[in-house]
Amino acid sequence: MARTVVELFYDVVSPYSWLGFEVLCRYRHIWNIDLRFRPAFLGGIMQATGNKPPAMLPKRAEYMVKDVKRMAKYYEVPVQISKDDFQRVTGTGSLGAMRFITAIDMTQPQYLEPLSREFWIRFWSQHEDISQPENMLAVAGQAGLSSELSQKLLEMISSPAVKNRLKETTEEAIKYGAFGMPAVVAHFDGEPHLFFGSDRLELLGSVIGEKWLGPVPSVPSPKM
Repeated sequence: MARTVVELFYDVVSPYSWLGFEVLCRYRHIWNIDLRFRPAFLGGIMQATGNKPPAMLPKRAEYMVKDVKRMAKYYEVPVQISKDDFQRVTGTGSLGAMRFITAIDMTQPQYLEPLSREFWIRFWSQHEDISQPENMLAVAGQAGLSSELSQKLLEMISSPAVKNRLKETTEEAIKYGAFGMPAVVAHFDGEPHLFFGSDRLELLGSVIGEKWLGPVPSVPSPKM
């Protein structure tokens, strides 16, 4: 039976994207899915769709801090969030980081997962900058990339090829109907199904005929 292609469109500036990312990583060996990571630019999606950051509404921002803390504990992902983080998100921007991640996807895709994870850890667990070149190189080192490869990626982020790839992926997410992140697209029964948010993965399983075992599923032991 063919595996269901599941695409995860994400941006490391989004804490909910990190939650969805880790849970889908756990399920790719449990569900019959072909999980594909699609780094995109949240700022471009927000601008194109007219969406506004949740923190612009004070009550929603207040709720979001509590919600992410609860979700992080339940999902067992080390997101550390406070109300001050909203200023960091709007003030820092993730365009450079997402171009850096796009460059690794284009050249050494085996590093895409660990590199993305290290960007989230630096920004959301360690509360460190991810926009400056030296910090991108530090993240790359943590992900196991050589200094030579890291420097090459840094040079690539200003290239038309990387800029166009990130733009195209972002536009593809919008074409599927994305208005925020994470945006998960499951290709099932000959059509794409969009799921928005890290709390829709149970519904994703239901649609594609897979059993939801919670955010931290136990991997079944191999049969003797």
